[in-house]
Amino acid sequence: MGKAEVRRRARMDDGELGDAVARARDGDEAAFGTVYREVHPMLLGYLRGLVGDDADDVASETWHDVVRDLDGFRGDGQGFRGWAAAIARHRAMDHLRRIKSRPRTAAFDERTSEPVTLQDSAGEALDNLSTQTALGLIAELPQDQAEAVLLRVVLGLNAPMAAKVLGKRPGAVRTAAYRGLKRLSEQLAVGRGEE
Repeated sequence: MGKAEVRRRARMDDGELGDAVARARDGDEAAFGTVYREVHPMLLGYLRGLVGDDADDVASETWHDVVRDLDGFRGDGQGFRGWAAAIARHRAMDHLRRIKSRPRTAAFDERTSEPVTLQDSAGEALDNLSTQTALGLIAELPQDQAEAVLLRVVLGLNAPMAAKVLGKRPGAVRTAAYRGLKRLSEQLAVGRGEE
């Protein structure tokens, strides 16, 4: 059993996460801790792809907004992941506007969970890379492809939820993720001398 399979099994399903979110919304602090432990590593990985070393600061701002607005959230686990990703993306874009630079990247924290949800050779290839190498390769993709790959692979969002985060159509996100993963797979093949 590969690393990705272990991570997929360790991850909460959408129903469990949705239940924990509902309990957290009702004031259950332990449930909020569960939600945080489940979502934060993936959210941090996504933010590292957008703002690099500033991801921890942007993640703090994101969780502040999540806590502030949690009473208004209604949905399941997938919906919560998408809602949190949308908040994170808004905070990241605000941050980038403030520093007036293009997105920078940094190595993922080795403890960052990277569940692979797309079942194809490109996703498997990503699983075999170190997180630092993967992030470096993702940073070379066009921004739409990089964000689609980060949302679909790192955060595990489905295409409609990722599309909602990015303000695009699901088909456009699927295409961007496919092209990004294909490009990554091609880069890996060239790197190994398999042209």
